[in-house]
Amino acid sequence: MGANTSQVSDLSESQSIRTLIGPDAISENEPFWNQLISFTFTSPTCSADAKLLEEAVVPLAKTLIQNNPRSGNFGALVRVFLSRTKELKISTECQDQLFIWQAHNALFLVRCLLKVFIREMSEEELHLQFSYQERVPGTYDSICKDLLEELVCNLVHLIVEVPLLDITYNILFEAVTTLLVLMSYQLFHKEVLREGLIYGYLTRGRCLSLTSRLVKTLLYNFIRQEKCPAATHVLQTQSDGGGLLYGLASGVASGLWSVFTLGGVSSRPGAEQDQNPLPLSNQSLLLLLVLANLTDGADCPNPYRQAVTCFKNTQDSSSLPSPQPHTFQINFNSLYTALYEQQKSDQVTLLLYTLLHQNSNMRTYILSRTDMENLVLPILEILYHVEERNSHHVYMALIILLILTEDDTFNRSIHEVMLKNISWYTERVLTEISLGSLLILVVIRTIQFNMTRTRVRPEPVTKSHVKLHKYPDLWPLFALLSKKHNKVLEQATQSLHGPLGADDRTVLPDYAQDLNVIEEVIRMMLEIINSCLSTSLHHNPNLLYALLYKRELFEQFRSHPSFQDIMQNLDTVIGFFSQRLEQAGSDLSVERVQEVIKKGAAALPKERLKVSAQIFMMIDRKTNSFKTHWINNSPAD
Repeated sequence: MGANTSQVSDLSESQSIRTLIGPDAISENEPFWNQLISFTFTSPTCSADAKLLEEAVVPLAKTLIQNNPRSGNFGALVRVFLSRTKELKISTECQDQLFIWQAHNALFLVRCLLKVFIREMSEEELHLQFSYQERVPGTYDSICKDLLEELVCNLVHLIVEVPLLDITYNILFEAVTTLLVLMSYQLFHKEVLREGLIYGYLTRGRCLSLTSRLVKTLLYNFIRQEKCPAATHVLQTQSDGGGLLYGLASGVASGLWSVFTLGGVSSRPGAEQDQNPLPLSNQSLLLLLVLANLTDGADCPNPYRQAVTCFKNTQDSSSLPSPQPHTFQINFNSLYTALYEQQKSDQVTLLLYTLLHQNSNMRTYILSRTDMENLVLPILEILYHVEERNSHHVYMALIILLILTEDDTFNRSIHEVMLKNISWYTERVLTEISLGSLLILVVIRTIQFNMTRTRVRPEPVTKSHVKLHKYPDLWPLFALLSKKHNKVLEQATQSLHGPLGADDRTVLPDYAQDLNVIEEVIRMMLEIINSCLSTSLHHNPNLLYALLYKRELFEQFRSHPSFQDIMQNLDTVIGFFSQRLEQAGSDLSVERVQEVIKKGAAALPKERLKVSAQIFMMIDRKTNSFKTHWINNSPAD
């Protein structure tokens, strides 16, 4: 690298890079550093190119690891960057693009090296790499700052103090990404890291006072959704009679590991992910989620989680001081808009879940919106395309629906919102359907997909005010469950009576697990129907019609010990309406049957039906189960 345009193929041949990683110490005051960080770089625009860059950096970084204890050049590079961060805010105000460009290049080099360092060594060993420095014989440096802590604190200061402009976009992106890289030690440990140097710098050190400002800045970076600016030439000077063009390496922000997925839990790769037009927004959100999900320390709670759980709306005129530390205000309307516009991203879905679950101010605001369809429809689209999403994303979408349906007003309102021509629902034409009906239809489809394809345990739908009608997917699902249940029982029985000496110890547990899953789903579906019958019978004439028409599906469940209790209401309803239909005569038309059902729904004494609380308990149990699964297995699962 140097004053010329550089490419991946140039790295190993660059004299400046060879000098940096070599055994000879370079004083941070030498002109070498200005030459090193004055480069443009044709940055990767896809993951394949980014991988090539990383592969090129690895051997160079390993050479530096060997020589750095003698040369201290890595520490010198960090100090060169830190010396330039002190003037970044002034440089931004003065539009000094050359200064910002060189500071960006220095941080880019630091970040590329750190990514390899962290993979190759422990935090303690990394700390040593920062402490090595050139020593003049016969002298002793009595003041030795913690250079790693200085870097972390300066990165936080840079993010919160430097305004987001076209000329600062790239360096802000690098600052956010470098913090992510520094916190990536969790990727290389199976157990949860509860302590550590970098953890301490961020939660107990000098950065603590900037907690609320950092969280607020990262949220606004996500809200603003600023695209990466086009490449801009920043300086053209005359040197030795020739032209020397310096270019702002703005393309770096759109590549170079731009999606730091923290363990690969993002959705299936595609062109949309490979070409990320919003790298700063994406990285800021990832950093926010990592900070908010740090575990509590032994002597103090996670300050970033506190900030995320207590921030308020800028429109909140309450004068009461918040008892929570690190609180701040943010525009809820802008945040809500960004949340529903970006729901295709699993990290945005996780942010929405976090806010709904932990921030009561944001949850109240979301539930008070009159345009709830803007938020719910993207979530349903995620579930509709379940085969294209990873299991974590689907779990989060389902849990969000569970949280929303805990609110009775939400359950009523979604059946009042009418939708037309849902373009992404392609199995049949939905010319007009309520939001509540679409929600149930999509979730039932998700259950069916999980049962037939992945054996993933499914989720229930809304708890109350359910209107189950016009759902051709419901009865095929019951038929499928019944068939699979009988088949697994038959296979388990055959295994038990297999040839003597056969080792079935590993086979039988699988059958038991399959039966448990299928029976749990069957009971869940029966609970949903039971809830509809016991709480809103008059709203579900089509469900009653289908129950009578498909009554044979439920025959085998009456004698099964797992379903006998819940079948009481279904037997009562089927018996009551069957008797009324017999009294109405034979050869009844569909219209006449529906008329009898509607009149019977009003006549059936409610006290004859038992209101089951099991479904609500099951929802809470499932919600907690999936929350625990996400925390334990993400993001490094």
